Amino acid sequence: MRTVKVSTSTEYDILIGKGLLSQVGREVAKRVTPCKVAIITDNRVDALFSAAVSDSLTEAGFSLCKFKFPQGEGSKHIGTLSDILEFLGEEEMTRQDIIIALGGGVVGDMAGFAAAVYQRGIEFVQIPTTFLAAVDSSVGGKTAIDLKAGKNMAGAFYQPKLVICDTDTLSTLPKEAFADGVAEVLKYGVIGNKSLFYKVESLEFTQDLEEVIETCVSMKRDIVMQDEFDHGERQLLNLGHTLGHSIEKLSDFTISHGHAVAIGLYLIANVAEARGIGEKGLAEKIRKALVKNGLPTKTDFTVEEIARGALMDKKRRGGAISFVFPEKIGSCRIQKVPVEEVEQLVTEAMESR
Repeated sequence: MRTVKVSTSTEYDILIGKGLLSQVGREVAKRVTPCKVAIITDNRVDALFSAAVSDSLTEAGFSLCKFKFPQGEGSKHIGTLSDILEFLGEEEMTRQDIIIALGGGVVGDMAGFAAAVYQRGIEFVQIPTTFLAAVDSSVGGKTAIDLKAGKNMAGAFYQPKLVICDTDTLSTLPKEAFADGVAEVLKYGVIGNKSLFYKVESLEFTQDLEEVIETCVSMKRDIVMQDEFDHGERQLLNLGHTLGHSIEKLSDFTISHGHAVAIGLYLIANVAEARGIGEKGLAEKIRKALVKNGLPTKTDFTVEEIARGALMDKKRRGGAISFVFPEKIGSCRIQKVPVEEVEQLVTEAMESR
């Protein structure tokens, strides 16, 4: 088992290894006196993993209740959050009890946000069961729901008590869902780890998933510890996300987060190269790595549609949006773009394909 230690406003461990679901009760009990646990999950993950987690917690002396909702981004709204909060109240959960988020990014976001606001904050544990959640969304304390206006528009910074990543769960993922996580790994490579990028590009990483996850969460840990509340360096983690979120929302979430980020990553690399920010051939290197891993690089949405969605991005500050531009594999820069120039940026991204 690998352990990554995080020291933010809350200190916690990220545990990575095989067979960890059977150790959940023991690991949680090391950090929390046995109490009542509310498992928050979705219907697909519930059928696969709830029994193992529940048995482990019961053996460690915890009492349990469980809330599940329909799988997918379509559930990530205020109605589901309201249902979770009412459930916690009906179960008489207190601030001495804990929530466990068992699932992918949607579950982690929903359960984490509920933990942040229920009784003004109770502790929660992340148990990611997708590659994307393991390498990215389960770590760092961002929790959110979607609004009609855009993705992740309401939420809270709220760090978990513990993250437990059982890599055995990743074997149950469909190919497309696994690729979502690969998009985020490639993002980390472009941000600051050249060897990671080329390892994924060559498809040599699948036998070293524990190492890949440890590398990604360690990179995120280091960035978040410097900028927990997303005012500066943490914005690097948004590489490909501003345009990606717009595409994801335009598709009514039929394009998954990782696939949308892949498109956004390639588009912003096009802009960087066209403007002389990125080195020659950068966009093609990124495109090849994405395609080799079964990820898309094109969209049928128009420049106007994508630009309109980008202008709703939560990274907008007054009259500008911070975009992350890749300079070369392993190096990026954050640069503010005036809102009136965003449509031109998207035009350059689409023309350079």
